[in-house]
Formats: sequence, structure tokens, C-alpha cells
Amino acid sequence: MKRIMIDYEKCDGCKNCSAACMQAHRETPGTIYDLDLTDPKNESRNFILKDAEGHYKPLFCRHCADPECVKSCMSGALRKDAESGHVFYDETRCGSCFMCVMNCPFGVLKPDQVTKSKVIKCDFCVNAGGEPSCVASCPKKAIYVEEV
Repeated sequence: MKRIMIDYEKCDGCKNCSAACMQAHRETPGTIYDLDLTDPKNESRNFILKDAEGHYKPLFCRHCADPECVKSCMSGALRKDAESGHVFYDETRCGSCFMCVMNCPFGVLKPDQVTKSKVIKCDFCVNAGGEPSCVASCPKKAIYVEEV
């Protein structure tokens, strides 16, 4: 199974990964130059925190081996793919209870900012056909894909 890995020592907080994620999942096509980073309808599925010492900590869905989010999802909107091991979200099945958000041990799942009716979660850019856009955009190679 492939997972997104993070080398925290290399991350300088540039947020290229977040912008690339927003670009990859935006509703309207266009170049990254016309991407409105403040538009709440176009949320990044990852985010970067800054710790007390000033170090940047990128956060991504870990696609856990035994995902608490899937176990707590009563509607079946979250499922783990047996072949890839990735956790996928079907917003058409979501009941907006947000039990998955409350049970994520890494705190990376969140309700959307606009309607508060769906979950924002990394989908590993499976529709892109290659490596996740966040990985491809990291100039420091602090984010990378590894077989685990």
C-alpha cells in the first residue's frame, strides 16, 4: 500500500502542497494563477500547522491500516479499498454526523466550510492518474509517496 509520508525537517511551510490540492479539486477549470485561495468552496484536503517552536507540520490523511473514521461512519460514506488500502469518501452517502471527524486520531478530517454538510478528506488524487498533486508540488521533497 502506498501512503503519503512527511519529512518534517524539510518542510518550510511554503503551502505549495495546499495550493496544488486546491487546484486539483477546484470546481471550475483554470490555471493556478487564477485560483482564489480564500474561496471556502475550494478547500485544501491537507493543511499545515506551525508548532510552538516554529516548525511546520503538514497534515494529511494517513489512510490508516485500521481506520477509526470508517468504523465510526454509520452511513457507509467512508470505505477502505481492499486493493489499494486507501480510505475513500462518498459524499452522496454522508449523513453529516461527523463521527469520522471526531474519531480521526490525526485530526485531519474536517467539515466543509460552506455548507457544513460534507467531509473534506484527502483522496490521494486517484483521479489524477499519477502521484498526488501535493507530492508533485513540494519543492523540498518534504512530502513523498512510500510503499508501506
